[in-house]
Amino acid sequence: MWKAAKVVKANPDKAQLPVREAALREHKLLYMAVPKIATLKPFYLLDSAKVDVEAAASKRAADVAPTVGPDTMQPVDMVVCGTVAVDRRGVRIGKGAGYSDIEMGLLAEAGLLGPKTVIVTTVHELQVVDGEIPETEHDFRVDLVITPHEIIECPSAPRPPGIIWKHLSQEKISAIPALSSRYATRVQ
Repeated sequence: MWKAAKVVKANPDKAQLPVREAALREHKLLYMAVPKIATLKPFYLLDSAKVDVEAAASKRAADVAPTVGPDTMQPVDMVVCGTVAVDRRGVRIGKGAGYSDIEMGLLAEAGLLGPKTVIVTTVHELQVVDGEIPETEHDFRVDLVITPHEIIECPSAPRPPGIIWKHLSQEKISAIPALSSRYATRVQ
């Protein structure tokens, strides 16, 4: 799946830096979320023809890569997300701020996630829990859990439906430019 993926979206966390570096070394088009989705165009466009592998680090990407919004992005073949804990069904817990869910919602609303988009997380085996993690409507599941010693294929699950506005506070919407601009047009 990795070899077949031409367009990869990854989070900016340090734990996924080796994945982002590999994507650039292998000449994949890489989208990396801007930390905290803090810009109107919430993703860095990392094209190995235009940036070096060091651009995979979020601080370097901010200096050399343009930001883009979902309206100008290509469909995504693989999403690599960060995770604090994940169960064997693919239900995951992030760091708690909801940024990954919002990033996925933005991509889903733009039609950039299809049924063949593979959603992956890379974790230490201690982060894989045997019990079931509770999930909500805005959570997304992963298709694969990759640990240093195991690849866990998870049961197929529906893709994220988009932004679930009722789950977002006005404070959260206001703090994320890509959300506040969409919210303004949504309520008009």
